[in-house]
Amino acid sequence: MADENSANQAAGEQQVETPEGVQLVIQTIYAKDISFEAPNSPEIFLEQYKPEISVNLNNRVKDLENDSYETELQVTVTSKVGEKTAFIAEVKYGGVFAIKGMDDETRSRLLRTFCCEQLLPYVREAISEAVSRGGFPRFVLQPINFNSLYQQAQQQAAQQGEANA
Repeated sequence: MADENSANQAAGEQQVETPEGVQLVIQTIYAKDISFEAPNSPEIFLEQYKPEISVNLNNRVKDLENDSYETELQVTVTSKVGEKTAFIAEVKYGGVFAIKGMDDETRSRLLRTFCCEQLLPYVREAISEAVSRGGFPRFVLQPINFNSLYQQAQQQAAQQGEANA
């Protein structure tokens, strides 16, 4: 096990400590899409900047081969001043995670919670940089409780299943 851990660390992978027989390895984290629009510039800079900010969050999981999975986290931040859009910042980051020795339910939860938590700092930094480079005050994406969001999604799916039955 020590040799395997050393090989993983040498390859740039980090292994998370898990119970015997269970393995979680962060293989890579990468930017998939970073976009910024300021459709009403430069006029928007002449107005008093008291924005209404909305944050839209989405994640997706893709089954790859050899016990590897991609988790993708997308965050869109929209700032409006009155009826005018000041900016739209959209960032999508992905990560490839190797997961072995877990049942389907645990793996699904892990991919939509823990793995998203690993991507969030990258998304936060990319949004903050894009917004400030666009000439607006730096935006800091607040912490997100992915466990709570996962539980809400599971409850909604169960309620919809009952309604359709």
